[in-house]
Amino acid sequence: MRLATLGDLERAVMELLWDAESPLTANELRDQLAAPGDVEGKELAVTTVLTVLARLEKKGLVARERDIRPHRYTSVTSREDHTVSLMNEALGTVLDREAVLARFIGGISAEEAQSLRLLLDTPRNA
Repeated sequence: MRLATLGDLERAVMELLWDAESPLTANELRDQLAAPGDVEGKELAVTTVLTVLARLEKKGLVARERDIRPHRYTSVTSREDHTVSLMNEALGTVLDREAVLARFIGGISAEEAQSLRLLLDTPRNA
């Protein structure tokens, strides 16, 4: 599956869904997006939010509960799983993965490098 990039509003919706403790309606999302500091305070129509949710559902990032009205939406994967998928996709597009990994590692902090060392040294159940 090719992961599509997220636009600003799509990313804002996903951030809210990832942080939500339960599924949210389009109206709830619109109200949270209208909070100060989110999406530059733009007023959004609920139809705009529904369009974004439909796009995210088509991309496989959002699930809709159809058995009740209004429909409720939830993220399909976690923020972390989504990020891993993006990283794997990016690595899959280059011929020299080692060069990319080396540049990535060269840009992380000492604390992140230590965490990475610990993770690499921990046996994985594959």
